[in-house]
Amino acid sequence: MGPTANDATIGDQMTNDDSAAIAQLIDHTLLKPEATREQIDRLCHEALEYHFASVCVNPTHISRCAELLRESDVKVCTVVGFPLGATTTAVKAYETRQAIDDGATEIDMVINVGALKSGDFDTVQADIAAVVDTAHAAGALVKVIIETALLSDEEKAAACRLAQAAGAEFVKTSTGFGPGGATVEDVALMRHVVGPEMGVKASGGVRNYADVQAMVAAGATRIGASAGVAIVAAARRV
Repeated sequence: MGPTANDATIGDQMTNDDSAAIAQLIDHTLLKPEATREQIDRLCHEALEYHFASVCVNPTHISRCAELLRESDVKVCTVVGFPLGATTTAVKAYETRQAIDDGATEIDMVINVGALKSGDFDTVQADIAAVVDTAHAAGALVKVIIETALLSDEEKAAACRLAQAAGAEFVKTSTGFGPGGATVEDVALMRHVVGPEMGVKASGGVRNYADVQAMVAAGATRIGASAGVAIVAAARRV
C-alpha cells in the first residue's frame, strides 16, 4: 500500500489556494479523553460538510463515526498505542484488529519511544511491522507517530527509516500529548529521510492556515488538526 493520489498531489494543489484541496489534507481530530458523543457527532458532521480526509478519534468512538460517515468520502482514523507508545506489540496488533473490525481504515500508531532511544531498532521495527501487517491484511493504512519532541535529529531519522522499512504509509510528527508538536524543521527532515513516495503527517500545534502552508511547503502531505473548519474558512478568504 502507499499514500493515496490525493496525498501525493496535494502540495501542488495548495499553490492554487484551493480550499477544497486543503480540506483533503486534514485529519479532523478530536482525541481529548473528555470528548462527548455530541462533540464526536459534530466532528463527523463537520467532516462531511468540508470533505476532510478523515476524522481522527479514540478507539471508543470508531463505531459511531463509521456509522455517521458510511458511504461518504471521509475515512475513520484512530490511534493505537496512544499516547505513550509503551504498550506491548501484541496489544498494539490487537488494538489494530479491533479498530478495523469497528470501522477504522486508517491507523495512527505510536512507536516504542524508549526502545528507539535505547538503540533497540529491531524491536522498534518489529513493533511497527506487527501493526502494519495487521492493518494491511484488512486493507487499512498506517501512520507511524514518532513523537519528534522526544527525539534527537538522528533518532528522528532512524525512526523514519524503521517505519519505511516496516511498510507504513506515513510517518507522523506528534501525538499532541507530548512536550511539543510539529515543526517545519522536523517535517523537512522527515521528508528528506523518507523521500517522495511516503506520506508525512504534521500533527500537534497546527492551528491556522499559515501553519498548514508552512508544513506543506516543508513536505507534509497530511495535517492533523482540531481547527480544520477555521483553517478551511481562512483559505476561502484568501
